[in-house]
Amino acid sequence: MNAAQRQPAETKFEPLLQFEMEMGTFLSDWHHCDQLSTYMARMISHNRTDPVRHSNFFSSALNELLEVSFRGGSPEGRIGCAVYRQGPMERVKLSFPCPPRQRRFFREAVARTRKDDAYARYLDAISTDLAPSREVILLDLAINFDAEIRLEEDEPSITIIVDLPLEGIVS
Repeated sequence: MNAAQRQPAETKFEPLLQFEMEMGTFLSDWHHCDQLSTYMARMISHNRTDPVRHSNFFSSALNELLEVSFRGGSPEGRIGCAVYRQGPMERVKLSFPCPPRQRRFFREAVARTRKDDAYARYLDAISTDLAPSREVILLDLAINFDAEIRLEEDEPSITIIVDLPLEGIVS
């Protein structure tokens, strides 16, 4: 028996739902963040242990992620969001056009969500910032939702990938 036969196959993330929209249309109204996150949360939460709780958590997390794209995206191109599931985990892939000057910010902000001082940086930011910055939002997802966050770059867009273990969150 070789090593490949002894190791269990990795479970794939199964697609649940996706949307695509012109970025200019998305950026035309701040309420699109809330409307899209609420709709998508309701659609994917119906078969979870506690659908209302799951929907609330997912909607909050997705709304924050959409706000990051709202504040940092370019009006040219399209925004796309896909949600996948693997057991208790949801994966969100959010793609949007990102100006070259913003790419470095996103690389650094995503990298900081994995650093040892992420919690201290988050507490410092929420105690001193009047409005949450895009970096604070990413830190919030990593800390309060126990999310793992990655970034993929494909000119002229970036994709933020967020794995959310919402079924395991204890409030």
